Amino acid sequence: MKVRRTQARESGYTLLEILIVLAILGLIAMFAVPNLMKLFGSAKSDVALIQISNLKASLDIYRLENGSYPTEGQGLDALLRKPETGPVTWNGPYVDKPEGLIDPWGNPYRYQRPGTDGPFDLYSFGADNLEGGVGEDADISN
Repeated sequence: MKVRRTQARESGYTLLEILIVLAILGLIAMFAVPNLMKLFGSAKSDVALIQISNLKASLDIYRLENGSYPTEGQGLDALLRKPETGPVTWNGPYVDKPEGLIDPWGNPYRYQRPGTDGPFDLYSFGADNLEGGVGEDADISN
């Protein structure tokens, strides 16, 4: 009687198996990455809306304590530092950090007084930092 010897097969992946897995991962990434980038863009717009709302609240507190909103010349810096020609009752800072005056795209928020529909306008020009635009480039305001 003959006894068959079986050789133990070495475990591991073949080059073909690795290439198939890489191709599948590439296909998944091709469809998933553009959708994720859209989500990141809209997330920055949402952050800008929240920051503008917080700045508006800080400006309202400034007005309550000082009798009026900062002038356009004083700008949003009046929330961080007492303006040279500022009010005697300044009790700031009204914003914790200078970064609070910067939009998610790295540009300063714009402040205009008087505003078109209220005492002031507070806005960001979006990702392109140009007036107008759509999507991530759209203007965001109070």
